[in-house]
This record gives sequence, C-alpha cells and structure tokens, in this order.
Amino acid sequence: MILEVIPNVICPFCGCCCDDIEVTVTDGKITGVKNACAIGMTKFLHYSDERNSAPMVRTDGEFSKTTLDTAIKKTVEILTNARYPILYGWSSTSCEAQKVGVALAEEVEGVLDNTSTVCHGPGIEAVQDIGESTCTLGEVKHRADLIVYWGCNPVQAHMRHLARYSTSCAGKFRKGRTDRTVVVVDVRKSSTARVADHFVQIEPNQDYEFISALRMAIRMEEIEQDSVAGIPVEKIEELADILISCQFGIIFFGLGLTMSAGKNRNIDAALSLVRDLNSKTKFLIMPMRGHFNVTGANKVSAWQTGYPFAVDFSQGYPRYNPGDTSVIDILNRGECDAALIVASDPVAHFPQQAVETLSRVPVAIIDPHLNATSLLAEVAIPSAFVGIEAEGVVYRMDGVPLILKKLVEPPTGIQSDEAILQMILAQIRKRKGAN
Repeated sequence: MILEVIPNVICPFCGCCCDDIEVTVTDGKITGVKNACAIGMTKFLHYSDERNSAPMVRTDGEFSKTTLDTAIKKTVEILTNARYPILYGWSSTSCEAQKVGVALAEEVEGVLDNTSTVCHGPGIEAVQDIGESTCTLGEVKHRADLIVYWGCNPVQAHMRHLARYSTSCAGKFRKGRTDRTVVVVDVRKSSTARVADHFVQIEPNQDYEFISALRMAIRMEEIEQDSVAGIPVEKIEELADILISCQFGIIFFGLGLTMSAGKNRNIDAALSLVRDLNSKTKFLIMPMRGHFNVTGANKVSAWQTGYPFAVDFSQGYPRYNPGDTSVIDILNRGECDAALIVASDPVAHFPQQAVETLSRVPVAIIDPHLNATSLLAEVAIPSAFVGIEAEGVVYRMDGVPLILKKLVEPPTGIQSDEAILQMILAQIRKRKGAN
C-alpha cells in the first residue's frame, strides 16, 4: 500500500480557494481530506462518482462511445461549419485552458462568454464605471473590524469564508469574533443573518433606494421620508453611524445585489457608498465570487481581449456590449448556430428560451461529467478535474493567483481541458491553412 499525505492543497470548489487542505492519497485514490468544508470534502472524495469515462458522439439520436480523435474531429466540424458559434463556461477550469479558449474563439470568430454573465457581470460593469476600493482577503483577516455581507449567504455558499477570512478568524490586529462587528443586509433572514450582530431586512428589489438613503445619512443629509425599502429612517441613520465608526470596514456582496432590480446600478451605488465612507474612515468592497476560477476567467479574457466577458469576435476583432454580445441575449434572440461548452452546464441553469435555442443547434461539451447539457449535445468529451487530476493557475475571489496541485492521475485516456482545447485549436488552424 502506497500512502501519501499532501499538505497545502487548494480546494477547487468556490471562490474562497482555501489553501490549507490536507489530502490523503492511498494507492492512487483520495481516501482522506482534512480542513475542507462539507462541499469541498465531498468534491475531493466523490469527484469520480458518475463521471463520463469516454468521449461520446451522438449518432441517429443515440450517444455512443468513440475515440478522442473522433470526438475532436466532430467538434472541429461543428465549430468550423458555424457562422456564429458561442463558446461558454470557463469558470471551473484553469487559466491555461481559458487562454486557449480565447484563441479558439478568435479563430472561429465566435462569442466568448463566461458564467459571470449571469452572476457578477453587473458588478464588473459597475467597476468599469466607478472604480473600486478593494483589498486581499488577508488584509480583511488581519485588519477588518466591521464586516458587511450584502445580498449573500456565505454560511451556506462559502462555508469557510467567515472562519478563514472575515468574522471568526484571528489576525495580526484582530483577535477574532469579539473584535469584529458583523452586519447582514438581505431580503430574508438567512443562516448568515442569524450569526450577525445587526440584521437589516430590506424589501426585495429596493437595494438601490436603500443605498441611496444610506449615502444621504453618511453625508448628514436629511431623508425626507419615514422609511426607505421598509427600513425606518432612524435605523438607516443608526447603520450609517456603525459604518462610519469602524477602523477598517468591508462590504462583501453577492447575487442578491447583482441580480436583483437595478443590477449594475446597484453596484454603482455600493461602490459610491464605499467612496463616501472613505472620506470618514477606511472602507473596501469585494464580490463573493462563486466558481473557484470565475475571477480568472474574467482576468484572462481581459488580458487577451481587453474585455472581461461577452466578447464577440464575429467582426474579426474583439467587441464588447453586454446585453447584445452576452450569451443569454444571443440565445434568446436565436442568433447562434453552434456552441462549445467548457466546464459548465447551461441547460441546467439558463432560461427556457435560451435552452430551446441550444436544443436546435449542434453542441459540443467538454466536462468531466455527463450533465444536463450533455443530454442535447452532439459531442461530449470528458476531461480531467482541475485541482485533482490536473494542475493549473486559478484566481481567488480577491484576485490573488494560486496554483492548483495535481493529486492523482486521471483515468486512462482522459486529458486536461487545456490539452483537449489545444487539440481542437490545432486542427482548426490546420484546416484553415489547408483551405
């Protein structure tokens, strides 16, 4: 029996990218995990359950196993025969794979979009408008004495965030929970709200109005209403005093702010709120990113194209206009004629109208599992799990790059996302050169 204990493993689940995981590997299989949350532990111990073991191609309506070469050839045909293909996903794979994806999208003159288009995309647009005051999670751990969670529920979605980076952790200048004040702003009393010192339950879709009133209170302006977003003016002024009185505060915001009415304008207001607060004290803001490398998807796309998501190469150069060049809108208009999905499952999450368009066009998917999107795909190519069976660079939610380790070997014949995409790109370039 060969036993290996691997320390300092990074968890490839959420944007926390916890880097203190200890993994035990016995005879080439993961048999033990320490320090991970329940979801992270499940991913490490059960990553190979119900995985796709071989490339598959649909023939006469039925999926059948095939060779990797055949699956890649079919994918190349789908992309090269398309007039306006979409290449979507990318947030659960490595930056190396994302870089190849950018080159591939440019080569086929398609649209490159990642999952931030349906989550934190509005926040990115707002940062482009306003700019942001932000920091690393390490600075929050060591310095923050006021934590605000707005429209997010990390107790269930980012399980170790409070313990490692914000509320309960001991830092250089903060001893732990007793040195910190926690505020939760949400439309319902979430699990995180139950452990907060102050919970502000606002009415749904009233974030913009509430932030505007809060900014007025911070600037000592009169609010000429009895309540805003269901919150009495006295409570708004009390919250303003709490925010101003801290030494180092931070707002962590989630989809409750980016995907409610107002979207990027909500984040505009939140960024402006932080700017106002910085005239009184030290205050910062950070999005609670979901997928473990969605931040990397934005950064790689921005490095290579100038734009973080929804990049359209159909004119021969990168063009960016969210609402027009974003995948959801393209699908809703029925404009695309092919799709390559990488490390994602849009059929399980997209609106019905968008899924109906996907069902009418040829789809190729690269993912370790057979998922809902695979059920309508023409090609399904299994890949290695990044952070378990393949190494690669990822970006934590605060923009810090980290290197995921390879812990075990993938099944025979299973390649990394990067390698598969390189094969597809090479064949497309070879075909174009021949023509």
